[in-house]
Amino acid sequence: MTTAVCEICDDPLHDDRLHAGPLKRVCIECLTEEQRQALQHDLDVAAQIQAHLLPERNFSFGRWQIHYHYEPLGAVSGDHIDLIRPGRTGHALHFLFGDVSGKGVAASILMANLQALFRSLVSQDLALAEIMGRANSLFFQSTGANSFATLVAGRLNGDGLLEICNAGHNPPLLVRDGSVSPLPAKALPIGMSEYLLLDSERYHLEPQDLLFLYTDGISEASNGAGEEYGSKRMESSIQDLRGLPARDVVDSVLVDVQAFQSGSPQIDDVTAMAIRWRGDPSN
Repeated sequence: MTTAVCEICDDPLHDDRLHAGPLKRVCIECLTEEQRQALQHDLDVAAQIQAHLLPERNFSFGRWQIHYHYEPLGAVSGDHIDLIRPGRTGHALHFLFGDVSGKGVAASILMANLQALFRSLVSQDLALAEIMGRANSLFFQSTGANSFATLVAGRLNGDGLLEICNAGHNPPLLVRDGSVSPLPAKALPIGMSEYLLLDSERYHLEPQDLLFLYTDGISEASNGAGEEYGSKRMESSIQDLRGLPARDVVDSVLVDVQAFQSGSPQIDDVTAMAIRWRGDPSN
């Protein structure tokens, strides 16, 4: 439903524009050249700020190897990635991976808010499910209606133990011994309700096992016939990639997605991350 009109031309501001920018009150077409340049400058600065919030793309922690691809559709993205090294009292690496509702600047602001919440909570040495629960309550209280985020939070220990909590996100894929096991969400997305029933699961990884995470920009990528790449094709693509470096895993999946699209345009933010347990330091 349209909820506003342009203050200059009285044309409707459609839902997709309002979703990307809730404070929008003027059509882009009605801005002066000077105003457009100022808007572009603000977007460029926002993109630079968001880029600085991202972790290293090739990330190592003990015998864990992590690589990700982060490609916004526009200047900024609502997809979320963070890698949080342990503080003075911690021994585990925390990772966050998800997708905030909406697109553009509005979604990127919510993403930054979510990142700040988690970084504060991780420093308090809480159980993973409790971190997610507290973050959910704070996110719900600090955002407007219809703001939510699908989110996977994880904890990586130095002995190969993976702990994971999935709130409404696409199932991460655990690849071990040639088999692929989706790890489905066990709770609603963050921000859908002030109180969510959240729990975590634990997996002891063997050397060369890997976890692959992705957003809708990959699974919903379509070809010229309107077919989606889909989760089953994703599982097939990744099945034989166990043992490869994390970067090669991500690159291989992206190449397969692009081949499937056959030149069809990107329609959403594209984000993927591979987490590989190397086991023996020589691997």
